[in-house]
Amino acid sequence: MHIILQLVVPSQIPFAIIPAGTGNDFVRTLGWSLEEIDAQLERVTTTAPSAIDLGLVDGEWFGAILSTGFDSVVNEKANTMRWPKGPMKYNAAIAIELPRFKPRHYEITLDDRTISTEAMLIAVANGRSYGAGMLVCPNANLVDGLFDVMVLHPISKIEFIKVFPQVFAGTHISHPAVEIVRSRNVAIESKAIAYADGERIGQLPISAECIHDAAHTWVA
Repeated sequence: MHIILQLVVPSQIPFAIIPAGTGNDFVRTLGWSLEEIDAQLERVTTTAPSAIDLGLVDGEWFGAILSTGFDSVVNEKANTMRWPKGPMKYNAAIAIELPRFKPRHYEITLDDRTISTEAMLIAVANGRSYGAGMLVCPNANLVDGLFDVMVLHPISKIEFIKVFPQVFAGTHISHPAVEIVRSRNVAIESKAIAYADGERIGQLPISAECIHDAAHTWVA
């Protein structure tokens, strides 16, 4: 999907995503079934697409989540693993990386402020989920022209293990270590790497902007 966006967005070609990936999170964000695609294909072939926002990070388009911190470390590990397949790959990578992970210092520049903080992870969300259904920013909206930016401030690893299951329901956002702000522009500096839609963006610093009505697709 990440590669396709780089091609279709500049040409303003409408696109549809079939759920055949590892996580299928952009399909989830668009509201389509992961098992039955008949309804989606019917809509694609009979109706006009609608406009959605996309993120643009250092010249690369992304649809769902741009992230750095623990989740990017997990992505790095998962991309090297041949087993298990599918969504369980992320859970296995979490189990491997969590014992040795340490928070890092980040400088986060938003539209109206700068946040200087230690953090375990930062998610810049256009879509709602990543990692095969983790609702990291459950209130993110594809048409509001803004990112939801989630910052997980340092917590103990025991606390992380307790809170982690809540991310699949999106209820983790009530935890006192979780901060969510909204911004059209986000710049992040740290000694860390970033991923977007499961693809490696590279070393920080990075700068991202939410581009309103950047592309056209079909929403359930």
